[in-house]
Amino acid sequence: MDTTSIKNLFKLKSIPVETPKEEESSKAETNSNVESSEESRKRTYHESGYRDSSRTSGNHSTLSICLDAVYSKFQNEEKEMVEKQQKLKESYVTEQKNKETEIKALTVALETKEDQLKNKNKEIENYQNQIQVFKAEINDLPRNPEKYNVKATKGASTKFWIGTILLVPITLYLLTFYISTSYSAFFKSFDAKVTVIQSVLDARAWERAWSEGSIEGAFVTFIPFVFLGLGFLIHMFNETKTWANYVKLGLLFIVTFIFDAILAYQIESKLYELNKTFDSPPFDIKIAFTTIQFWGIIFAGFIVYIIWGLVFDFVMKEHRDKDKIKNEQEIRQKNVLFLLEKINVLKKEIEEILANIGNTKEIVIKTRGRIEELQNIIDGVIIPTKDYKLYASEYVQGWITFISEKIAVSRTEKQTMIDDCISSYTTNLETVGANSDNQNLVYLSSL
Repeated sequence: MDTTSIKNLFKLKSIPVETPKEEESSKAETNSNVESSEESRKRTYHESGYRDSSRTSGNHSTLSICLDAVYSKFQNEEKEMVEKQQKLKESYVTEQKNKETEIKALTVALETKEDQLKNKNKEIENYQNQIQVFKAEINDLPRNPEKYNVKATKGASTKFWIGTILLVPITLYLLTFYISTSYSAFFKSFDAKVTVIQSVLDARAWERAWSEGSIEGAFVTFIPFVFLGLGFLIHMFNETKTWANYVKLGLLFIVTFIFDAILAYQIESKLYELNKTFDSPPFDIKIAFTTIQFWGIIFAGFIVYIIWGLVFDFVMKEHRDKDKIKNEQEIRQKNVLFLLEKINVLKKEIEEILANIGNTKEIVIKTRGRIEELQNIIDGVIIPTKDYKLYASEYVQGWITFISEKIAVSRTEKQTMIDDCISSYTTNLETVGANSDNQNLVYLSSL
């Protein structure tokens, strides 16, 4: 509020100073005129200002002290106005009830969140227990597959590797034997100077076959795989136990035996021609059946071939059992990873819930603090500063009226005194929170 507006506020009222006799007549007039309580109260403050100013010769320093007393008086008067106080406090009472309702809702929300937190922690604990069970089963499956309804033999992995180790040298033996015997039977020219073993098993058979031609080389190279294929068929027919498969298996052994017999017959025929005399009869099957080399060649290939087929069948069976166990282990491992993902999701949800709980608790604390503030307001006295400003201005007007009418000084000095009084009044309004910018606020005082 600028100086001009303040001065306009204090345009002097012409209130006559009453002598004792005049006061008696004034009382009579007052009794005859009905005034509102507010007008009466304003008049009282005006007259008090006039009277106090007369006692202090309008001193502005004293005015500051007097205004403090006026504020205390106004405060006590407001305290006694019960109905007015109740009306002023209605909004605070309503707000307090709303805050209390909010506290109840927040408390219910907190309990719900805490229950959710408890349930999610319990879920994590259950998942962790399941993970431990799955890990224990993964370790125990190779030892006790039947315990988990897995149709596999114990130690399948160990048996598989033992069979594989045995299968490698047997396979190399068959490759070496059939390359050498097939070359000796079909392409090699025997020399009387070399031994029988050297004639049958030629260390350079593969190299010599390729040197004689690509067809010879390809023949001796791939013929061992025919026998290996026949051995694989032994495994395939043996997988399903049916009479048809048993018949096929028997025919397979017969065919293999005949093939070995042909190789042995060819080699034995060449050896016989190399060593025969004029008296020797022509070589035939009957003669072949009576020679040790013939049967040695057959059994050196056929028996080993059967052994290879049986070992291969055993290895494949153990590999299948091993795969069953491995598959069951993989299933449990996937379950472990799935549960770990669920645990991670739950942990993130728990973090969100904890943050929510923390925020809610913070809101509860602030709301309770506000409820306490409202209770202090309700228990205290509400001072309407806008009303105080009205009555304080009446008091100061009375004070300035005395200066204007009764102080015998120059006009300049009188104006200075009035300005000082207005300044003291403005300072007082600022002190009690009744300045012009916040005149609609209330000043609260707990008594």
